[in-house]
Amino acid sequence: MKYAQLGSSDLTVSAICLGMMSYGDTPAREWQLREDAAEPIVRRAVEAGVTFFDTADTYAGGTSEELTGRLLARLFAHREDYVLATKVYFPTGPGPDDRGLSRRHIMAAIDASLTRLGTDYVDLYQIHRFDPDTPVEETMTALDDLVRAGKVRALGASSMYAWQFAKAQYAAKAAGGAAFVSMQSHYNLVYREEEREMIPQCLDQGVAVLPYSPLARGLLAGNRTLGGEPATLRSGADPLAASRLAAHGEADLDVVDAVREVAAERDVPPARVALAWLLGRPGVTAPVVGATKPRHMDDAIAAVDLLLTADEIRRLEAPYRPHPVVGHS
Repeated sequence: MKYAQLGSSDLTVSAICLGMMSYGDTPAREWQLREDAAEPIVRRAVEAGVTFFDTADTYAGGTSEELTGRLLARLFAHREDYVLATKVYFPTGPGPDDRGLSRRHIMAAIDASLTRLGTDYVDLYQIHRFDPDTPVEETMTALDDLVRAGKVRALGASSMYAWQFAKAQYAAKAAGGAAFVSMQSHYNLVYREEEREMIPQCLDQGVAVLPYSPLARGLLAGNRTLGGEPATLRSGADPLAASRLAAHGEADLDVVDAVREVAAERDVPPARVALAWLLGRPGVTAPVVGATKPRHMDDAIAAVDLLLTADEIRRLEAPYRPHPVVGHS
């Protein structure tokens, strides 16, 4: 495993981040795993040197955080041995104050997350989206207070327009408070719109890029047939992936074909090629990888050491066509 500094923070993270959305004691989706099924996969990641884990207060009704906390406490000797990230924004209850990035919700949400995670602090606390209904100054001041209180070590953001991210960073710095050290963006071989503004901004400001959906919800790993039909449990029960494929089907499948060709020549699974491409992109620190089978973890680990040639990269990138911007709401 390789390791890197997380942006301008003092956190050192593994080159692969294990996304914990796939696990929960009250699964919201057919493909989510309960603790007994999740543990061997998480153990495999830990044995391979993965030290970076990402969840959110809304995943599996909060039980993803509970499961994450229990597993990591069993698999690591000390709390300081791993970097734990979670998120705030999406609804966690029926009330109007059970969502968003108001000071009231942030203060309640962090305490609830810490309780579920069974820890005194979160290494990386991320806003899951930009909140247009709350003054950004209120949000950034509240987040800075969490850092000063020792409940959070560093701040991150996820999925927003570059101007929104710049606005939040400016508000934090103008107030002399903690700014974001990472951006968790929707970024992969079939969705590269973040290369236009967000990633250049992150490179300029020294912000770590943490791509989520690095395999395009399994599309780049081969979870659909050559004609685009679902070939796995998740691909058959993922309406978001289906709607995106319907909108951009031919262009996306051309990219998938290129991945398959390079993977066949290398005699490796397509997932390794797609992840290796992402790991080599400017600004990328650690893709957030979901795994519901041991081989998913094996592919992610092996991708860290797979170096693509300039010609292979050109072939992988050539079929891409621009997409409408998605994922910010």
